[in-house]
Amino acid sequence: MSKLVEEFNEYRTKMNEVILSKDNLVMKRLWNLDTNTYEEGALDKKTKEMLGLVASMVLRCDDCIKYHLGKNHELGVTTKEVYEIFAVANIVGGTIVVPHTRRAAEYWEALEENGSAK
Repeated sequence: MSKLVEEFNEYRTKMNEVILSKDNLVMKRLWNLDTNTYEEGALDKKTKEMLGLVASMVLRCDDCIKYHLGKNHELGVTTKEVYEIFAVANIVGGTIVVPHTRRAAEYWEALEENGSAK
């Protein structure tokens, strides 16, 4: 697995465990709501993850972008589709999104390079 992908996943897992171990009901509910939002519904998981990626890019959250890129990769989104997602995010968010697109492209390349699904 790419070092970039591995480091992100390890840190995210470690800190999520720390946060959830504090047994805060609101935080647990937030995590649960987030998980349930991306479950199959009127929209399929793939579409929801694509939407999550656009929103994360427009909001300029690099951790969120990496997370949703990983999920999109797991769900079989193609590189061609990812770059269309990037295009939508840049049109909606403007040129301020370009630096995040660069980092997103780097992370996508790392996912593709290793066939990583996380």
